[in-house]
Amino acid sequence: MKKLANEAVQEVRVKHRREAIEEENLAIKQAKWEGKTYKPLTFSNGDMKKQLLARGRYLLLKSADKWFDKQKERAEIFFAPDPSFKETYNKGFDHQMF
Repeated sequence: MKKLANEAVQEVRVKHRREAIEEENLAIKQAKWEGKTYKPLTFSNGDMKKQLLARGRYLLLKSADKWFDKQKERAEIFFAPDPSFKETYNKGFDHQMF
């Protein structure tokens, strides 16, 4: 069960990361076309969306009780847009994350 839940969460994370990269590429092209400088959205922890999704890989591979403070902060941001993502993660570790 844990392995399947981890694979499901990773699959969704990768999908969202690809979408974030595509969104950023389009935004960069649009800004360039308009003669503006592209400024990406930066979360409260300093990560940009695609960084958050890349770095989230490591926190998804271990139990929440083993996360460092920075990983806890990243997890809160990471799981906020999609509660089902958090539920799937919790199933993989048979406990509630927070």
